Amino acid sequence: MEISFALVPALIHVYIFVLESLLWGRKRTNKTFGISEADAKVTKGMAFNQGFYNLFLAVAILLGLHLRTGEVTRTAGTTLVLYGLVSILAAGLVLLLSSPKLWRAAMVQIAPAAIAIVSLLL
Repeated sequence: MEISFALVPALIHVYIFVLESLLWGRKRTNKTFGISEADAKVTKGMAFNQGFYNLFLAVAILLGLHLRTGEVTRTAGTTLVLYGLVSILAAGLVLLLSSPKLWRAAMVQIAPAAIAIVSLLL
């Protein structure tokens, strides 16, 4: 059960990677992030870089889940999963505190990560 909870934030962050690193500047992506076409052009490099941060968090969770299937590597896998989930939760809190108007986007990060952390620790 805990694996499926951890998969949700990982897959959300793969999706965010696609939006930020591959689809940045497209009308639908601009609307999703609430930015203008002009702002998308100015921030394209930053978004590309940020997208990879999101991908790396997802990879940590996915690799950790894979490692958890082996008896010897269970602790290392759990550590990777928790690292990815806590990082996502912390990034969501930073977004919420720095840009309260983006509370929905923050909650898309915070809620699944928090649920997965609780599930993993129980």
